[in-house]
Amino acid sequence: MKQKIKYTDEPLGNLRVVKDFLPAPAQLALSEDTVKVTIALSKASVVFFKKAAAKHGSPYQRMIRNLLDYYTAHHPGPN
Repeated sequence: MKQKIKYTDEPLGNLRVVKDFLPAPAQLALSEDTVKVTIALSKASVVFFKKAAAKHGSPYQRMIRNLLDYYTAHHPGPN
């Protein structure tokens, strides 16, 4: 059984103020440059990504985009 926390007015000791080091919310809302395309995928591929996305709680289109981004990052094209 959990014990209740007993709060007191005792001094806390030597404390110091820490400068706010967290980024602003606007800096956390990263947006990527995206381009809308139309692509025909096999039904099996779409079913695979939809199942995987549902399992991991992610949109399936984002999973496909991340896969393509990963591929292009590791296999640079010709100059």
